[in-house]
Parts: sequence; C-alpha cells; structure tokens
Amino acid sequence: MAASGGTKAVVAALAANLTIALFKFVAYFLTLSSSMLAEAIHSVADSGNQVLLLVGGKRATKQASPQHPFGYGRERYIYSFIVAIVLFSVGGLFALYEAYQKWQHPHGIEGEWWWVPLAVLVGAIIAESLSFRTAIIESNHVRGKRTWGQFIKTAKSPELPVILLEDFGALLGLIFALAGVSLTLVTGNGIFDALGTGMIGVLLVIIAIVLAVETKSLLLGESATKENVRSIENAIQADGTEIIHLKTLHLGPEELLVAAKISVPAHASGQQIAEAIDNAEKRIRDEVPIARIIYLEPDIKREDIAAQNV
Repeated sequence: MAASGGTKAVVAALAANLTIALFKFVAYFLTLSSSMLAEAIHSVADSGNQVLLLVGGKRATKQASPQHPFGYGRERYIYSFIVAIVLFSVGGLFALYEAYQKWQHPHGIEGEWWWVPLAVLVGAIIAESLSFRTAIIESNHVRGKRTWGQFIKTAKSPELPVILLEDFGALLGLIFALAGVSLTLVTGNGIFDALGTGMIGVLLVIIAIVLAVETKSLLLGESATKENVRSIENAIQADGTEIIHLKTLHLGPEELLVAAKISVPAHASGQQIAEAIDNAEKRIRDEVPIARIIYLEPDIKREDIAAQNV
C-alpha cells in the first residue's frame, strides 16, 4: 500500500480488534449479555474491514495492463466501499436485531462472572484508545490545516478516514455497552442492556452511511485538490502559456490524471510545440509528483487566428 501511514493505522487497528473480539466473545458466553455480543460482532466486522483495506492496498499496486491501462489505483476505493457495506450489514443491522430480541425478552446479568463484561469493556476501551491515537497521529501527518470533518470529506486516501471513523465508533460503542451493562448489573433490568445494544447499532449504521457517501464520491471520480489544481495551473503558465481549459481526475489516492488544452502561437513549429508540451509536463510533475498521466492538447490562440484573417 502506497500510504505507509494508512497501513500502520490499519495494522494497529486490526491487532487491537482481533484481541478485543476474542475477549468480548468470552464475556458474552459467560454472561449472555446482548451488548457484549453486539460489541463482539462489531469487533469481528472491524477486523474483517481492516483485512479488506490491506487487500485493497495490495491489489492497487498491480501494474497497468491493456485491459486496465490506467492501473488499479481505484481498488482501494472499491474495498473501502465494501467496508461501509460490511459495517452497515454485519455490524449495525445485527446489533439492531439483537437489541430488538433483547427488548422483547429482557434478562439481567447473573452468576459469578458478572464482573467479566466490565473488565473486558474497560480493557477494550484502553486498547481502542491506543489504536485511535495511532490513527490520529498518522492522520495529522497529512491533514495539514484541515479540520477533522474536512479531512474525512476531502482525503483522497481512504484508509485513514475509514480507520478514524471505525475507531471513533468503536470507542463510543464501548461506552454505550459499558453504560448498558453497568445499569443492568445495578438494576437487574435487561432493558438497559438492550438499549446499549440498540445505541451501538444506530451508531454503526450512521458511520457506515457516512463512509459509503464519501467513498462513493471517490469511486465516481474526484478532481485534484484546490491546492494541486493551482500548482498545476502555475506550472503550465510559468512560461507564459495560456490554459484554455483544465481537467483533473484521481485514478487512485496517489495517481492523478491531468488533461488540458493550452494555447500556442499560430506561427509555432511542430518541434516548438512538442518542446513546450514536454517542458510543461516536466514542470507539472515537479510541482505535483502524483500527476502520473498528463495529456496536453495544443490549440491556436483565437486572437492569432483573427489576426491572420484580417
């Protein structure tokens, strides 16, 4: 995967979720708490999602082929969209179903293992906090001056926003589960366990929808950032060349397609035009290294055509 920071955050989250999932399942089998079951399934879904992100990152590095001449960079977007579907269906809908069942047939948490869910949830909050901290640190390396909302909305690499939202959702979900389990233990009323489970389900559905909307935009094809567009424009115009129109498209997080129609003097020779295009391409790549594929189409200035016709 090209984004080493994203990979580090994904691996940290995967290690945390696999460990947490195991302990949550143990706690569920000992207490039959629906909040613990919802959280266990949540951790399994998150673990599967992190594996999907790693697979997508690996597949995106495949070389371009005649069938896919622009490469496989969008594999990362596709797998991130699948993550949103998994989080919605496996995590969110299952938790809502479990909450409904528990609401219909509430029961308290009894027996000598009553303390296990509390211990597991507290430990899970600590582990998820460390994973979330890693995601924040890696995101800050590329976030710049953007707010967190702007970063999630405008980031072209999907891994970090996905992990940020998953870890944030996991922490909130653990807090909901801890509240539900604690109130059930204190009151002996399983309704609180059901409420905690339901809140986890609603949270996961909301996060999945946000991820799906943002990833859909990337799949449809987003232009370069405003900063990169300005850099490309400045690079082209550095020798006085005028831009008739410019279009950019992300083929992947670190792969940018640049297409522009530029004006050339009516009297310029073919060699002069070719040299001007080559120089412009070099300046673009120097300013925006992710501009991998560049197409510059020369056109004659309209005023030059008008002057010739006088």
